[in-house]
Amino acid sequence: MSAPTTSRTTVTEREARRVAEAAREQDWRKPSFARELFLGRFRLDLIHPHPLPDDESVRRGEAFLAELRAFCESTVDGARIERESRIPDEVVAGLKELGALGMKIDPKYGGLGLTQLYYNKALALVGSVSPAVGALLSAHQSIGVPQPLKMFGTQEQKDAFLPRCARTDISAFLLTEPDVGSDPARLATTAVPEGDDYVLDGVKLWTTNGVVADLLVVMARVPKSEGHKGGITAFVVEATSQGITVENRNAFMGLRGIENGVTRFHQVRVPAAHRIGPEGAGLKIALTTLNTGRLSLPAMCAGAGKWCLKIAREWSAEREQWGKPVALHEAVGSKISFIAATTFALEAVLDLSSQMADEDRNDIRIEAALAKLYGSEMAWLMADELVQIRGGRGYETAESLKARGERAVPAEQMLRDLRINRIFEGSTEIMHLLIAREAVDAHLSVAGDLIDPDKSLSDKAKAGAHAGVFYAKWLPKLVAGPGQLPMSYGEFKRSVDLSGHLRYVERTARKLARSTFYAMSRWQGRMETKQGFLGRIVDIGAELFAMSAACVRAELLRSRGEHGREAYELADAFCRQSRIRVEELFDRLWTNTDAVDRKVVKGVLGGSYTWLEEGIVDPSGDGPWIADATPGPSTRKSERRPYGD
Repeated sequence: MSAPTTSRTTVTEREARRVAEAAREQDWRKPSFARELFLGRFRLDLIHPHPLPDDESVRRGEAFLAELRAFCESTVDGARIERESRIPDEVVAGLKELGALGMKIDPKYGGLGLTQLYYNKALALVGSVSPAVGALLSAHQSIGVPQPLKMFGTQEQKDAFLPRCARTDISAFLLTEPDVGSDPARLATTAVPEGDDYVLDGVKLWTTNGVVADLLVVMARVPKSEGHKGGITAFVVEATSQGITVENRNAFMGLRGIENGVTRFHQVRVPAAHRIGPEGAGLKIALTTLNTGRLSLPAMCAGAGKWCLKIAREWSAEREQWGKPVALHEAVGSKISFIAATTFALEAVLDLSSQMADEDRNDIRIEAALAKLYGSEMAWLMADELVQIRGGRGYETAESLKARGERAVPAEQMLRDLRINRIFEGSTEIMHLLIAREAVDAHLSVAGDLIDPDKSLSDKAKAGAHAGVFYAKWLPKLVAGPGQLPMSYGEFKRSVDLSGHLRYVERTARKLARSTFYAMSRWQGRMETKQGFLGRIVDIGAELFAMSAACVRAELLRSRGEHGREAYELADAFCRQSRIRVEELFDRLWTNTDAVDRKVVKGVLGGSYTWLEEGIVDPSGDGPWIADATPGPSTRKSERRPYGD
């Protein structure tokens, strides 16, 4: 029998939602293409003409990419990293010398000052040779110390820590705990004020870079007391501080070179001057940081798509079956078309979102989340299709292929490495809920009190009046639009016609908004429990965003004389494939097995089907499902291993 899990923090569902809601950015001060899309308004003007970087940013970005490519080709051995399950010290030393640790840090602090666009191109490049190296750089800069300090740090903190992060020190982000994932209301690590310090106690799980980090961003709960607002708070912590123990270096299905561990804090003293922002602002800082930080994952997913396309092309032209290359057999050809078209779309989504982040004219919190969601799901599908195209060789390891005299193609490794992206930085299921919450924000802002059981009758009456005004103006606009006019978006009509796809997006955005409104009217306060429905709504929005980005990118490339005809062909193929997926998702909005599934789940949890589990032997080991994270001194030797030591 498994040992019981101890020291678990329990909160109500209402409290958990309150904490999550308080951490959200409440206002929309800038326009958002994706937000408008979910409201049934196709604002093509927000993304077309495609935004472009300035010449100096391009010059600096391209110069660094050239250096990074040369370094990757000469120094980074992805097969060795996979074989030894660690990134060699000389690779990390070389990255530091290149300035790769400070790609997004301002030059005045010793960084390179690259744009988000070129930072993501760099991650795609380095991630193609070793996803573990990509994860190292991403965790350090996208969610580690540099980004939150850039956005929320004091000048003293920037002066003290950013130069270190730019050239020498690796950072990590510590939020997750053994019993706390996407429900931060149950965060158990504490930071108790004591004089000019805070004293940290607790255990953090899955600390990417935590085994090798020099600096940590730690989220801990400050108890409310006199003079202290309390709440979840962010701190910069020296990894060498007394009382910090890296208790385990975790091993995974993929990304075998990442330095991910379990970190225990016991009576760790952190100066109050190292607190980022005010007490209680930790989750808001984390979520705001992730608004652009999430773009690092789709960057590496887009790079993976490019590699999948290259291998599929080369292999399918070489391998013959029944008298012709396998690529010319429709069953394989459709897979290659999917990989090519989807890679084009992923890069379109990534570059568009990245450039919008650089210009800072639009609020891209939904766009970045959609890019992460869509990129991680589609990259996994592309890698799976590549393995299928390669057949038995796709399942065979690169080392085994090499040993018997064939090209060492790590297709199965790519599949394993990509799998975590559907979980990292918000699982697909959590991203569905997060995006859905933002997508219905306009509705909740005017009608939320109507479905809130805690609101008084007078509050509901006021909400009803506001909602009446909003919907009287909004609903009629969902009936007709440019998508019904044959000549709309005519500038996208070339030898290949993309205008029809944009008209489809416009019509479908209105249909999506009508479906959302109908669901809110039908389920009201129970809407938040309809996670299957909300997930499909978000997936439709993701497809529409990707279609829009693909068309806009194709027109950009055409206008610049860069493979315009081919880009139009790829955008057309992607949109046709996407439209099929959208129609299937719409069908499943109302015709699905959600109710039956809930019944079966209750039966499974209630033990009604345990007879179905008979006839097997469970090879799992003993132990609790969730490790005990009771605060206290560590009883284990630290696994911390800084690079170069």
